Amino acid sequence: KDMRLPSKELFGLPVTFDVPSSAGVKTGDKILLKWDGKDVAVLEAESVFKPNKVVEAKKCYGTSSLEHPTVHSLIAELGDVYIGGKLHGISSPAFKYQTQTPAEVRANLPPGDVVAFQNRNPIHRAHFELLVCAQKDVAGCTLLVHPTCGPTQPGDIDGIVRIQTYEALRKETEQQYPMFRWAYLPYSMKMAGPREAIQHMIIRKNYGATHFIIGRDMAGTKSTIDG
Repeated sequence: KDMRLPSKELFGLPVTFDVPSSAGVKTGDKILLKWDGKDVAVLEAESVFKPNKVVEAKKCYGTSSLEHPTVHSLIAELGDVYIGGKLHGISSPAFKYQTQTPAEVRANLPPGDVVAFQNRNPIHRAHFELLVCAQKDVAGCTLLVHPTCGPTQPGDIDGIVRIQTYEALRKETEQQYPMFRWAYLPYSMKMAGPREAIQHMIIRKNYGATHFIIGRDMAGTKSTIDG
């Protein structure tokens, strides 16, 4: 409700693991999680419960209308039961594009300030000029270009195509702008507005950023009814 964990750390959005039902699952169980047939993590089930999805939608996205793409997914696609608990990683999932762990990204960053840039769209000239200006505003900083490449909302351009635009710009500018670093985040946008902006800042801090660029209407979604 107040974007805080029980331990009071700031946290923008809940991270949930949904299942169709609680049949065969109880607290204390250890659940093997797979991605594309590969073992990726073990979840210790500390809680098994049925969430109030209407309240979740209102608190996270500011609406319970099914017109909102993530609310629609929450109500129509996600399972009726959530399982919470400690997660123990085994291996990183293999995506259709190259990704780096936070430790790998941090290892490629020089000492000093790091300004992170988040985007869910193909990069264009105005974005690039924004990055150049940010480098001037935070003197001597490194620019971490770190777009999300997972699903966003209906009508957005596919993640693989978005990556191709970043790769093209990286190759064109790497000699002139050696302070830029490029990495891709396997994250599905929730279109949760300011709450998601907070979540993105927390994620980028984990990747080594000291500063974060907030864009216009960040993580917002337009209504097809009233705009």
